[in-house]
Amino acid sequence: MERASNSTRKPPLPADDHAVIDDWIEASVFQRLHPTVRYFDETIREAFPEVQYAVKWKKAYYGLPDLGWVIELAAYDVSVNIVFLCGEKFDPQPPLGSGDSRYVKLHSLEEAQAAEVQGWIEQAGKVPGWR
Repeated sequence: MERASNSTRKPPLPADDHAVIDDWIEASVFQRLHPTVRYFDETIREAFPEVQYAVKWKKAYYGLPDLGWVIELAAYDVSVNIVFLCGEKFDPQPPLGSGDSRYVKLHSLEEAQAAEVQGWIEQAGKVPGWR
């Protein structure tokens, strides 16, 4: 499944190891958002033991060998967006986005720890993503 039928963007290639994510956090994420981004990183790795990693377009990608890329993390100056690349199939859907992708914008670690966010991460491991 492609991200969008009219998309010309090519998906990232998986990295050899998790170091690309650590490097992305250190180089691209504002210091005050490190706890939130690291929480997501740890939560995703726990939820998906076979997770693959990539960094492209200054965003972190998490994928599964059989499903493709399922989660994108984008860190801005005041928030972290966790994008579920086929979130339209979730129940309930994350509140923001259009097309296949849905996302949530979070400003703090406390918001990131919400049960609803954990549920979306779990659902991401069951739905084909972006290939």
